[in-house]
Amino acid sequence: MKLATLKDGTRSGELVVVSRDLSRCVKVSDGAATMQAALDRWDSMAAPLRDIYQDLNSGAVRDAPSFDQARALSPLPRAYQWADGSAYVNHVELVRKARGADLPDSFRTEPLMYQGGSDGFLGPRDDIRLESEDWGIDFEAEIAVVTDDVPMGTPADAAGTHVKLIMLANDVSLRNLIPGELAKGFGFFQSKPAGAFSPVAVTPDELGDAWDGATIHLPLVTHLNGAEFGRVDCHVDMTFDFPTLIAHAAKTRALCAGTIVGSGTVSNYDRSKGSSCIAEKRALETIEHGAPQTPFMRFGDHVRIEMFDGDGKSIFGAIDQHVRAYKPRR
Repeated sequence: MKLATLKDGTRSGELVVVSRDLSRCVKVSDGAATMQAALDRWDSMAAPLRDIYQDLNSGAVRDAPSFDQARALSPLPRAYQWADGSAYVNHVELVRKARGADLPDSFRTEPLMYQGGSDGFLGPRDDIRLESEDWGIDFEAEIAVVTDDVPMGTPADAAGTHVKLIMLANDVSLRNLIPGELAKGFGFFQSKPAGAFSPVAVTPDELGDAWDGATIHLPLVTHLNGAEFGRVDCHVDMTFDFPTLIAHAAKTRALCAGTIVGSGTVSNYDRSKGSSCIAEKRALETIEHGAPQTPFMRFGDHVRIEMFDGDGKSIFGAIDQHVRAYKPRR
């Protein structure tokens, strides 16, 4: 089934069930007014939500309103936890190689992961508002999963059952702020502003054979200013699958329902697939030419991130954002 959160003037938004073709939606009137409420009671809410979904797709629901992606918040407008991994070692290796750094052996055996800000995500059609172009504005096209309650110490071979929803992500990064922060030895903060997720989150069964219980067997398509930037296969070259990432996050803490776990930038060794972020393309240019050629995003630039099924239909809707200048109050 497909679920979304619509803007209703509150921070948490209004939960709706969305038709398979993304054309219509139905408000969830009983049991769970928000996405987090549904996740908190997933064992009892999944079946009635699925019944609504089936009725909506069969035409049994009359006068269902249109689903407007522009009205959507991120499925979880705010979350208790956002843990973003770096599941595609190719991406990390390229970025490090471009600056003359080797890849430690441990990067191939244990995931990298950071805990990002989750108190407020951008909507999938919201502008990315930032104060300066000099910060090195970049998008990162990713896959993300949402879990139910995951007990501490859950092993990878049991973690996959905790995936309840899947969505796309744009993990906005400020590349020119990252080196200074990492040099302090304490991780990201200012270099990771609010990101966004796809208009719709889907249950794993919605993907059919494209979901193998650990990753998605479909390409993630990214456009920058209308030109295709990447069509990168999600299952190819994924060093750490989602059960492994969830187990890593839960090694020393329990994960509460509504935890979001990201894949990191989707990346392939096949260079013809393009890239899912500007930093990777700049790394490839540096390796080949000695210097990057592609600029980071500027005010007015536009990024679109989407995934299509075998029939060419959008699964999650599109993250479709422009970068705009932000003037803080001082």
